[in-house]
Amino acid sequence: MPNLTTSLNKIRSLEELSEGTTAIHRLHPMAKMITTIVYLVVVISFDKYDISGLIPFFVYPILLMALGEIPYQSVLSRLLIALPFSFFAGLSNPFFDRETAFLLLGVPISWGMLSFLSILIKTVLAVSAVLILIATTPMDKLAAQLIRMKVPRIFVMQLMLTYRYLTLLISEAAGMMTAYHLRSKGQKGIRFEHVGTFMGQLLLRSFDRAERVYLAMKCRGYNGSYQFAVSERMGAADALVAAVICVIFVLMRLFNISRIVGSFFG
Repeated sequence: MPNLTTSLNKIRSLEELSEGTTAIHRLHPMAKMITTIVYLVVVISFDKYDISGLIPFFVYPILLMALGEIPYQSVLSRLLIALPFSFFAGLSNPFFDRETAFLLLGVPISWGMLSFLSILIKTVLAVSAVLILIATTPMDKLAAQLIRMKVPRIFVMQLMLTYRYLTLLISEAAGMMTAYHLRSKGQKGIRFEHVGTFMGQLLLRSFDRAERVYLAMKCRGYNGSYQFAVSERMGAADALVAAVICVIFVLMRLFNISRIVGSFFG
């Protein structure tokens, strides 16, 4: 029950953060989306052994969190969810690629270890950028920009409905967990023999809730076409900001900033 409530609060906290009034929040959604996409493409394009080239890209999420007044804990707590997947995805690299790349304080560092660290760093950078985008832009405005970018409406609609009604599913599960604990004194979690029944009941209750949501949408004029938010056209100032940031990302990709800075102190 506490875990479900915590998950629900985390989802709602992102929506609350997106209603801020900082300069980052006021930036046009299309500008933020374009810069985020370019950032992701640039970060992912790095070679699997290039660690030094990725380090300067930490400036972007750190700077945005500071300017957007986004609590670092909000981003870090969500990163912990994504990191285990990348951790286990790259865990085998140090065992299969054992050739020594260099010595660090006398300790041999293999190419496999470098590729493993590269996967982790790319995950941190990519997930942080997406979380910051969501935390500074309401989801309905992001959906409107996806439509303007010619993303199929059916995909955008599924994304919006999943995001909006995921909280309802969690609330339904939390209510069932409360009822289960009230009937099972001292029981922590769900007993293994009750998991199937619990999930089946949750599925049936989800169908019933979905039917009621659909009827409510029909009563409000839903005709199969989701109405997305209408945003203003991107102004020249926002376009200039996006262009400058994208150019900086490309330059950081072409020139290894870490090595350039290191050469001055070397």
